[in-house]
Amino acid sequence: MHCRACLLLERDFDELKVNNFEGITAVPLSEDMMKWEAEIRGLQNSIWQGLVFQLTINFTPEYNYAPPLVKFTTIPFHPNVNPQTGQPCIDFLDNPNKWNEKYTLSSILLALQVMLSNPVLENPVNLQAAEILMKDESLYRKIILKLFNEPSQLKDDSPELPKEPEKCTGTVKTVSFNDYYKTWSGIATSKATEYYRTPVLKDPNFTGQYYKWKKMDLQHPKEWNLK
Repeated sequence: MHCRACLLLERDFDELKVNNFEGITAVPLSEDMMKWEAEIRGLQNSIWQGLVFQLTINFTPEYNYAPPLVKFTTIPFHPNVNPQTGQPCIDFLDNPNKWNEKYTLSSILLALQVMLSNPVLENPVNLQAAEILMKDESLYRKIILKLFNEPSQLKDDSPELPKEPEKCTGTVKTVSFNDYYKTWSGIATSKATEYYRTPVLKDPNFTGQYYKWKKMDLQHPKEWNLK
């Protein structure tokens, strides 16, 4: 039986296969297409280059009126990813009121790939990752590699990671979609938010614009310090 959500996800899957975005794959695990597995590779020339992250995406029959539940199963040491649950803290995924029916599977995966290389340090859900990244990017890189079991790329004096991640105190705030792209677009291009909100299927220029963002992003230095 083809429900509305199933038909939309079939469309999203076709879109993903046609565009063949670099470093992004996703496949349905169930016949009704409600459960998915995906892989995201870090962008080239970024701190995450060469690393691959697995994640799960669980849709409901209410899609695309409501967002899916997204969780990293390979949890990155990242300011905007909950270290306990693996959930990325972007408000359009966390808050149904922030969700836009124009978002698709491709929109979600592209946003996550860009988020990895462009963390927002205001209201981080992983406080430890944010603090280390702001103080010492090289140390942050060493920790990432150690967590991915790449000791050959570490120096002998690499610091030991705490046995348990620090727990956040107080209310955890998710990263606002608008704030996230406002921060990122300040590094990459002033039109990032406008173009990214355009639905992929209805915008033939979306793919080209996305790769322009990546190219421009890699030409600019990171701006980790809070303003």
